[in-house]
Amino acid sequence: RKETIVPEDSSWVFLVGPIVAFGCYLIVPLLIPVLTTYGLPLGYMGDILGGGFVLALAGFAVSITSAESGAPYAQLGASRAMTFGALIEPTILFVVFAVAIITATDLPYALAATVRSSASEIVRPAHILAAIAFFLVVLADTGRIPVETHSGTLEFGMIDEGRVLEHSGAPYALLKWGSAMKQLILYTILIDVFVAPWGLAGDRRPGAVVLAIPALIGKACLLGCVFAVIDNSFSKLRLFKITEFLAAAFLLAALAVLVYYLGGG
Repeated sequence: RKETIVPEDSSWVFLVGPIVAFGCYLIVPLLIPVLTTYGLPLGYMGDILGGGFVLALAGFAVSITSAESGAPYAQLGASRAMTFGALIEPTILFVVFAVAIITATDLPYALAATVRSSASEIVRPAHILAAIAFFLVVLADTGRIPVETHSGTLEFGMIDEGRVLEHSGAPYALLKWGSAMKQLILYTILIDVFVAPWGLAGDRRPGAVVLAIPALIGKACLLGCVFAVIDNSFSKLRLFKITEFLAAAFLLAALAVLVYYLGGG
């Protein structure tokens, strides 16, 4: 019931951007293993890279919306998000390369099946390096310590949170809801593709799918506890140090590819 306030100098993009971003977040779960080991009707129409592009489109829509507001802090947050995104996307690309060479496909269902097939797959050096790189990407992309204080109110240190400062009403609700969906999506990819792809429904019986829900919630809660420990154990990096953090994630992802080719792992 909150009123939607639109800046005087903004165009229709200001209101359409949150809808586009929210729509992107609805599409990605159709491409990844969330509750089932088999693909959904759209599950084989896109791979991990395609899902990454859809998430990037959502981030682009939010940044354009922030820039359209004309507010200095919102534009600053959008500029920072796009700058760091230029380092995050290559990392995701190399993670996808590592996945593709390990499984001979970049479909997330295939990688999850490969990890489930043998316990030795999860301890392969290339797989571990790719998983750590993606873990660092999740930290950065969800605005967590050490990249950003997720609940901070200091405008000068905001990145993702700064982009939504000028929104209100229903568009603001869509942006916050979409942000929570994005976090759960990244958690799910990390859990059900890289770390623990067990507990998923293996057949189409409704009972099996229902049982997979508490398994997903439990794994997500455990991962959330890990992030909570990190939040309370480290301090926020200075802004110019964030690039070094993201560069480390990129090097780990690139190293995963090199280890596979040169070390056979």
